[in-house]
Amino acid sequence: MATNAIISPAGPMIGATGLRARMAAVTSLLGRFPLSVQQLLFRLAIAGVFFRAGLQKVRGWETTIALFSDEYKLPGLPPEIAATMASSFELGCSILLMLGLATRLATLPLLGMIMTIQLFVYPQAWPEHLVWGSILVFLLTRGPGAFYIDRLLGLDSRDGQAR
Repeated sequence: MATNAIISPAGPMIGATGLRARMAAVTSLLGRFPLSVQQLLFRLAIAGVFFRAGLQKVRGWETTIALFSDEYKLPGLPPEIAATMASSFELGCSILLMLGLATRLATLPLLGMIMTIQLFVYPQAWPEHLVWGSILVFLLTRGPGAFYIDRLLGLDSRDGQAR
């Protein structure tokens, strides 16, 4: 069967151009999502991970000491001191992150903990540590966002962004 239809070489280009325009519109819309909301969500998400871990350590202190003695075995630190430091940093820094109080400073001990855990305790858990570390590095370099206590207390007049 013969057909008399003529196929234009511009036909696929018109469809591709329309798709590009739609993709550009969607990308533009997504680009307007407030960074400060992402920063708040990052703070709450990472704080939740470490806060739960700290609570678990404190609730079962004997088990925590046993873990630090038998499984974690951090070089150069007695298990009681390592457990106390870990619990204090997990709970304290998590609260600071949730409040947006000294956010950048609060990321540093948690990043140190992640590196210690990665190097000495659970090297196979690198995908999880990479996610946590990425969130913390983002907060360290970009700040807490627009919703943070430092600004309300007058300790920081910036908008929570890196300048």
